[in-house]
Amino acid sequence: MKRFFLLLILLISSGYSLAQVEFEYSGYIQDFPIYQTQNQNLSSHLGVKEAQFLNMTRLRLRSAAYFGDRSRVNFEYEVNAVYLSSPTGFGFSGDQINIRQAVDLNWNLVNESNWQVNHFIDRLSFRQGFDFGSFVLGRQRISWGTGRIWNPTDLFNPINPASFFKIEKDGADAASFTYNIADFTDLELVYNFVDEFNRANYGGRFRTNFQEFDLSVVAGKFDNNTVLGGDFAGNLFMAGVRGEGIYSKNENSEFVNYVVGIDMQFTSKLYAVAEYHNNGAGTKEKMSYDFNKLVSGEILNLNKNYFYIGSTYQYTPLLFLTIGELANINDGSGFVTVASNYSLSDNSYLNGGIQLFYGEDFSEYWYYSNSFYLQIEYYF
Repeated sequence: MKRFFLLLILLISSGYSLAQVEFEYSGYIQDFPIYQTQNQNLSSHLGVKEAQFLNMTRLRLRSAAYFGDRSRVNFEYEVNAVYLSSPTGFGFSGDQINIRQAVDLNWNLVNESNWQVNHFIDRLSFRQGFDFGSFVLGRQRISWGTGRIWNPTDLFNPINPASFFKIEKDGADAASFTYNIADFTDLELVYNFVDEFNRANYGGRFRTNFQEFDLSVVAGKFDNNTVLGGDFAGNLFMAGVRGEGIYSKNENSEFVNYVVGIDMQFTSKLYAVAEYHNNGAGTKEKMSYDFNKLVSGEILNLNKNYFYIGSTYQYTPLLFLTIGELANINDGSGFVTVASNYSLSDNSYLNGGIQLFYGEDFSEYWYYSNSFYLQIEYYF
């Protein structure tokens, strides 16, 4: 699949070398000091310490090169450095290839038990615009769905709701074409390359607006499953309502995965959201949980039914406070999150939060570590 990126480089370099090129640069640096505690039974079972300190630093550089009014190359590069006082954390290493990426552009600089540094290319794409739409080739962000917490129709790069340290959705190696049919109506076609040509994913999304509701239909083949689904978002009286779902089928199984949610701005300072998730691909038997797929990113949740409720309050123009709870309805586990976001300046922020997990032994969120963290951000 290296020919995929060779073709991209040829497109970038040929035909545009004599054109006037304009460049744009931006980026950010973040630092996460985190203190984690693990439940005693799990620590004893794994033979690790109950508490640890870790620090994760992330540097992300963004650039774009414009070749005239309609052609653009996007490039985003990231470096992650993680220090762990003891090797007990889960999900902080970035050294594995994403299942939607055909080419491994992730490299380890340091890979020790207490110290890890890796860097990778997360966006590298060429975009060509036309009067009727656009074409994008390369590692790109493809965002489908309307859910606030879960996105069943986002078949390319969804984020686990428990991953407070995950900021960017992973890029997918793909060719995508968008055809603008009319105002607020378009058709997007995507071909996602993977390591073997016969396992490629492909699909389409038709999106339109009707009676002040945004509607879409998706269909395609992903991970050897035939998928059909859609989403909606609009207003119901004073509240916003949204939902999305898919029906997925292969020769061995079939399932339905959907979310419905409601959110409302009660006052200029108080916002609240609630969302229900039915995960048809999960199981109600906690001893049958497939953690290998969870760790590899193939799935985001293990059980069948979930519910989230949360709110954000603007205490001052510079300070926001958020509290929420996500619950696994079937096995009784879940977590509570409390976070604050403070703007130090136009391009710097100081955030802090707590993530507390609960549940009986071997329930889904029993395996997660309680986290107490700060987040320092600087954008340039």
